[in-house]
Amino acid sequence: MSCDQTRPTVTVGGGVPPGLDALLASTAELYLDLHRHPELSGSEERTAARFADRLTADGFRVLRGVGGHGVAAELANGDGPAVLLRAELDGLPVAEETGVPYASTATAPGADGRPVPVMHACGHDAHLACAAAAARWLAEHRDRWRGTLLVVGQPAEETLSGARAMLEDGLYDRITAPDVVLAQHTAAFPAGMVAHADGPLMAGSVTLEVVFEGDGGHAATPHLTADPLLAAAGAVTRLPAVAARETDPAERLVVTASSLRAGDSGRTGNVIATRAELRVTVRALSEAALVRGTAAVERVVRAEAAAASLPPRVTVRELNRSGVTRPDPGVTAAVRAAHQSAFGAARVTGWPASSATEDFPLLTGAGGHLHGRPGIRGAYWMLGSVGPTQWAAAPGTGPAEKFRALPHNHSPRYLPSVRLTLDTGTSALVTAALAQLGPAAAVGEPGLRSEDPPVAGDTGLAGEPGRGGSYGAE
Repeated sequence: MSCDQTRPTVTVGGGVPPGLDALLASTAELYLDLHRHPELSGSEERTAARFADRLTADGFRVLRGVGGHGVAAELANGDGPAVLLRAELDGLPVAEETGVPYASTATAPGADGRPVPVMHACGHDAHLACAAAAARWLAEHRDRWRGTLLVVGQPAEETLSGARAMLEDGLYDRITAPDVVLAQHTAAFPAGMVAHADGPLMAGSVTLEVVFEGDGGHAATPHLTADPLLAAAGAVTRLPAVAARETDPAERLVVTASSLRAGDSGRTGNVIATRAELRVTVRALSEAALVRGTAAVERVVRAEAAAASLPPRVTVRELNRSGVTRPDPGVTAAVRAAHQSAFGAARVTGWPASSATEDFPLLTGAGGHLHGRPGIRGAYWMLGSVGPTQWAAAPGTGPAEKFRALPHNHSPRYLPSVRLTLDTGTSALVTAALAQLGPAAAVGEPGLRSEDPPVAGDTGLAGEPGRGGSYGAE
């Protein structure tokens, strides 16, 4: 499936910084290269090198290999706030089905060592290209801002381990610690738009590994065994009741058994396994609900093991955890206002809270237990990625129906509209950064040419922003 790559005819507000169009060709080249060559979480060596090389060429001080393949870059430009732009490096074990000439055909060793297909099915390639382009524009226009610009290419977001790994590797001790962290994420709504949330944007999550150990044996004599698969299957059917029967629907708790493995696929069908492994994810929009949901999982799996007469050998291990993505209200208001100035109010909309999850919060004050800086604030917004032709052709009579019908993140058919997504995403990052960095020097002061005064709107708008209309994603 090919996505439309043309711009719609729109009137853009006066706040788009000049010169961004000149970066589109190099931004698209980087995006297409990254899309062709995705890498799995923890293996992003080539992706990190391309990103780091680009930032080095633009004059940043660049650190490589932070917390794995993480990249951290810094550009100091006088006194002022430190603002960090964050993008992710990793792809997904998905076989691409978009049919475009630049589709990925990459494979890589999976968790069991066997080759798996790899695809940028979550927009991380677009995030990186936009961050690189925004960094280049800001580096070339240092007369328009003051402060310190930081750029991070984070590994292993899909496994929710990369932000923690970078922080534990001393990220904020090796670069200037940010005052504000900014990030965006592509989604299946019209390209050319951005969306902000009031309150939580994404859920917090806990991923658990549950191991049931029993006494295996011959399938003909199950009464002589303690079958761990029976206990695991019981847990799979019981766990949804934690959300359906024990939780207020307003809390948006999700408990999902996502995988179950037992026995050896190479064996015959007459062996009862001695071990069953279950993966469970718990997601919620509040930390309290997340704690309750996690405790309920442990209660259920132990009760199912007892019901199956297993020996008391059930282990529950936390594999990863992420906090609720809750953008700072003040930073979000300023960034939203800057986006309204850049794109016009009609192209800045609202966004409902989602059960998707991110490790982005660890880079903000929510990760203070890791980096010791609880005052770091953050803003996170959604970036439209569906071209006008694809949006118009999507089944449905209204925006909500079209939204549901389109391929979404993690789909083998998900593909951003290249030109409009990159153009809007780069502009969104630049205008957001300018809204948070220090203002440019006055004309005649060092650092600004008197013949090149600041452009109105570059640093955002003061006051309370208006609200754009919702496109209907529910």
